[in-house]
Amino acid sequence: MTEPTHPRAPLWAELTATFFGIGRIRPGPGTWASAATVGLWAILASFLPPSVRWPVALCLALLITLVGIAASNSVVRATGLKDPQIVVIDEVAGQLIALIAAPLSWQCLLAGLILFRAFDILKPPPIRQLEALPDGWGVMLDDVAAGALAFLVLQALVHFHVLR
Repeated sequence: MTEPTHPRAPLWAELTATFFGIGRIRPGPGTWASAATVGLWAILASFLPPSVRWPVALCLALLITLVGIAASNSVVRATGLKDPQIVVIDEVAGQLIALIAAPLSWQCLLAGLILFRAFDILKPPPIRQLEALPDGWGVMLDDVAAGALAFLVLQALVHFHVLR
C-alpha cells in the first residue's frame, strides 16, 4: 500500500516557508533560520541610521509574519502536517521581533538569538497554547509570541545595563 500523496505547495509558498531552503538544513533547521536572520539583520541594520532601525525591524517582522501565515498555510495543507519542520519562516519573524530596538553589538545579537531559541523551544505558557490555532496561524503565532517575550527580556537586559 502506498502513502497518499499531497499536492505540492506553490513554489512561492515553499521558498518563503523554508526561508529559501534553510528549513531543509539538518540538524536544527529552526536554529539555522534564526542564525541566518540575526546575520542578515546585522548586515541590513548596519546600513541604516540608528533612528530608523527599530521601525524597519518592526515593519519587516509584520510583513514576514503576514506573508509567513499565508506560506505556512499552503505548506501545512500540502504536507498534511500540523507544523512541518521545514517551515522556518516563523523563526525568521520571531527572531526579528526579538531584535527590534536591540543595539547592534555582538553581545546583544547573541543574547537575542539565545533568548528567542530558548523561548521557542521551551514554549512557556501562553506560547504553547498558540500552537493550537489552525494551520499557518498556529505555526507563526507561537514564534511571534516567543519573539515578543525574548524582546522584553532583551530590552530589560539593555535597560539595566547588563548588555550594551
